[in-house]
Amino acid sequence: MIIDLSHRLNEDTPTYPGDPKLSIKPAATFADKNNLGHQVTLGTHAGTHIDAPAHMIEQGKTLDSFTADQFVGRGCYILVKNNVFDINDAEQADIQEGDIVVFNTMMSYRFYDSEYFTDYPAMNEEIANYLVDKKVKMVGVDTCSIDNQPSFPIHKILLGSDIPVIENLTNLEQLHGVNAKIYALPIRLNLDGAPARVIAEIS
Repeated sequence: MIIDLSHRLNEDTPTYPGDPKLSIKPAATFADKNNLGHQVTLGTHAGTHIDAPAHMIEQGKTLDSFTADQFVGRGCYILVKNNVFDINDAEQADIQEGDIVVFNTMMSYRFYDSEYFTDYPAMNEEIANYLVDKKVKMVGVDTCSIDNQPSFPIHKILLGSDIPVIENLTNLEQLHGVNAKIYALPIRLNLDGAPARVIAEIS
């Protein structure tokens, strides 16, 4: 079974404050060119997306610097209870080297609410450093950011260790209690990030 962990992208997709809005314009129609095409303009961090190290680390890796294997791995699900990232939950989650660790805060249900971008739980440095020590492949959240501080310390800990970050995930509750392999493949851009179709294969 395949579970889609990605939000739909369209002109109603909300964006992080200050980021460009998604725009879709016709580029070809059946009436004038006998085919249908569109021009899509969006930021590199629109919708469900992946942050590369270059997003926060000067001279950091861009997405195309990683092999495809970086974006595929065993899923490790952690429920964030009472809006608090707890190191005890991470330590009890059987995190293994090479895992893609995803944290479910249940915020994805508020994706279209303004509070989604202003009132959300964020990871702490203790957990971020623990994930680095565990040598995970990626870390994902169902919030607009893994940080809620203007200095972005959590981004810098993870991205500084070449661990890409997935943001704006959804449907994570479906990973509870199951064995999952996560595929989080972004567009292969020579840039700081890109939207991604993130899925989980349940075995």
